[in-house]
Amino acid sequence: MKRQAGTTKARRRVVIIGGGAAGLTAAIAAARAGARVQVLERMQRVGKKILATGNGRCNFSNTDLGVEHYHGADPRFVLPAIRAFGLDETLAFFRELGVVPHVEERGRIFPASGQASAILDVLRHELEHLGVETLCEMNVERIVRDPSGLRVLCGDGRAFPCDRAIVAAGGKSTPNLGSNGGGFRVAQALGHRIEPPFPALVPVKLDAPFLKQLQGVRFEGEAQVFLDGEPVRAERGEILFTEQGVSGVPVLQISRVVSEWAESGRELSLGLRPFPDSTPEALASTIAGRVATFPWKPVEASFIGWLNKRLIPVLLKEAGICDLQRPCGELSGKEIQRVAALLHLWRIPCAGVQSWMQSQVTAGGVSTREIDPETLESKRAPGVFFAGEVLDIDGDSGGYNLQWAWSSGHVAGRLAAVA
Repeated sequence: MKRQAGTTKARRRVVIIGGGAAGLTAAIAAARAGARVQVLERMQRVGKKILATGNGRCNFSNTDLGVEHYHGADPRFVLPAIRAFGLDETLAFFRELGVVPHVEERGRIFPASGQASAILDVLRHELEHLGVETLCEMNVERIVRDPSGLRVLCGDGRAFPCDRAIVAAGGKSTPNLGSNGGGFRVAQALGHRIEPPFPALVPVKLDAPFLKQLQGVRFEGEAQVFLDGEPVRAERGEILFTEQGVSGVPVLQISRVVSEWAESGRELSLGLRPFPDSTPEALASTIAGRVATFPWKPVEASFIGWLNKRLIPVLLKEAGICDLQRPCGELSGKEIQRVAALLHLWRIPCAGVQSWMQSQVTAGGVSTREIDPETLESKRAPGVFFAGEVLDIDGDSGGYNLQWAWSSGHVAGRLAAVA
């Protein structure tokens, strides 16, 4: 893979809107293909969101890039870009820049240094090496066409003439890190349809009176979302109770369903399974065994050592057992069955999701029907390309959104420079 900018008889001018993962990758690809590249970033520095990914460690790809990990009106839209710049190409790209990949459970790939800053640093060094001009605190408002080509217009009156433009301005998630929906406005001004955006990979809010009691409680188990009583998706891992609901990787994975349907009037609930591999009968047998062993213990104390102490009184009251100090030997068979049923599947009404500030990615965005999947060029505005989260594509937690940024950014950047 060439690291020097290519040479052409007339270097094509490419302006990239957005200095995030997709925009920086597009800039490198375009510069390597011989273009003269400018990156316009809204924030005071590029790549702020990269630094926050993977809890500061940057889960930058995954060994399993199956289309089932992507979502949107047409998830298969990702396939041409991922075929053109997939896992092997991504790892080679970053290895060439100095990043040693480290594969962890579930195929998640991190830099061996364990630092997200390593990914941003090597990208910035390569941009400097290639002579890419980066301009920050640039509030882009629209792209217009004139007889000489395209112009990217900013709110302060500055204009940037170019032959090709790439919109890689992200979505609306974590606006403090750069994405405020500006890319959608630029796309709309070009005549593009925007699929209604909503937060994804976001903590879920629950409608329950006991949340403050459980705030901070963690357990390994399964979270399952129900729509009108029917199960939609389930994920396993560590689940964390928060002041307003639940979080943790499995909750983030299924939060897209809650977010999408939260305002629909449909019935949404979250099912928590502390023991996902156990049947209600097996759980009832375990409880009965503990009761038989310690019949003199108070009901609440009889579960200590098996369940989180702060979870016990809440679960018992949810099962209709209010006197927590009575001897557990007095529990009836029906009471034991009710507790076992909750431990098997504890369903709690959903109250929506947290705000854009807490979400990791935007679902919805520029309709992929109006974008060529092979080139990522607009079908409505020739010469304008789109990459990354601004499009109606979002991925699961696990490196999928960054992989989409690398893949789409590289394809858009390379073809904007040469097509």
